[in-house]
Amino acid sequence: MKKIVFILITFVAMVSCSIEDSQLDRTIFIPDENDNNLPAYTESGYNVFGAKYERKYFTADKSIVPCKIMYSNGSVRFLLSGVTANSYPQQTMSLTFIFPSEQISDYSGLLLLDKVKVDLSQCVVKMNINGMEKTLNIVKGNLNFKRVQKLCIDDLPNRIILSGTFELQFLTTSEFPEKISDGRFDVGITDMDFYIN
Repeated sequence: MKKIVFILITFVAMVSCSIEDSQLDRTIFIPDENDNNLPAYTESGYNVFGAKYERKYFTADKSIVPCKIMYSNGSVRFLLSGVTANSYPQQTMSLTFIFPSEQISDYSGLLLLDKVKVDLSQCVVKMNINGMEKTLNIVKGNLNFKRVQKLCIDDLPNRIILSGTFELQFLTTSEFPEKISDGRFDVGITDMDFYIN
C-alpha cells in the first residue's frame, strides 16, 4: 500500500510540474489600451511580442514558439517568430537580430542583456516571410532590452524573462524605406530555447 501511495504522490508531483511549465510556455495576449492589435508592454514573461509593420501587424501566434536565442562566435542571434496579423492572406514572419555580445555560456547568461540598447544600424537584421529570407538594409533602429530577469520556481531557476522594445527603418528594392514601429516583447527563455553554436 505504501508503494502505491508513493507512486501516486510522485505522479501527481510530475503532472503538476508539467502543467506549471506548460502554463508558463503559453502565449498570453493582453491588448494594448491604445492599439488593441498590439500586446500591452509587460515584464511578466507572457511569451508575446508585437509591432506595426507598415499598415500590418507582426505579432506572436499561439502555434509558433515566439522567441529563440543562439550565441555564436561572439554574437547573439535573437529570433522573434510569428505572423503578419490583420493581413490577407496571413503570412508567417520572423525577425532575427544579430548583435555582438560578451560570452554567454548558458541561458542564465542572458542576464547580461539587462538594460542593453542595441543600435540596429550597426548590426545585422534578417526578415523571413513565408520561408523567403532577406538581410535588411537598415537605415536606423534600436533593440532595447529594458528588463531581463530570472524566474525561479521553488527556489530553482526556471527561465529568463526578456522584456523590451524595438523599432527599425530599412530600405527596400524600390529604394523607399519601410518601417517596423511600436515593437515590444516579453518572452521567457528556458534552456530549450537557447542554443550555443
